[in-house]
Amino acid sequence: MYGYDQTAAGGSAPPTGMPGMQGAPGAGGYGPQPPLYPEPSPPSLADAVRAFTTGSMSAEDFQSIFSTSKVYCPRGDNPGFLALHNTQQPVIPMFTSLKELRRYAGKESKYFVITGAEVLDLLPTGYGFVLDMEGDHRMVFDAKAVEQMVDFAMRRMYG
Repeated sequence: MYGYDQTAAGGSAPPTGMPGMQGAPGAGGYGPQPPLYPEPSPPSLADAVRAFTTGSMSAEDFQSIFSTSKVYCPRGDNPGFLALHNTQQPVIPMFTSLKELRRYAGKESKYFVITGAEVLDLLPTGYGFVLDMEGDHRMVFDAKAVEQMVDFAMRRMYG
């Protein structure tokens, strides 16, 4: 029988792992086992965008996902966001994936990746942003919406 020393005193000592390994009695030396049923992963930012634009996700749930998700931003030669000024208010194009960014800016475009929370922290006052400009579920957040997102994030963090 694997893991048992049939000749040892008592004849049925619990396994202690591989030969030469020391482990806690009864632990088998294998360490923690993965959960039987893994936790479901949260929706991706792209899934959250689709759900929010179709009305099947609340603004609070969307913002929770947005704040922890990676956001892909095109960049120029200088550090910082690239802004579009040919709109009612200046907006920053951002993307839920590298694929979406490449669809908009081309295969060789430069970019950086930050979290949604960092976007809210670093976005200049008076600017909005647009997620997935060329995507099927484009979302535009004007400067006022960004202010509301920042206020919501501050209330969640500091009460």
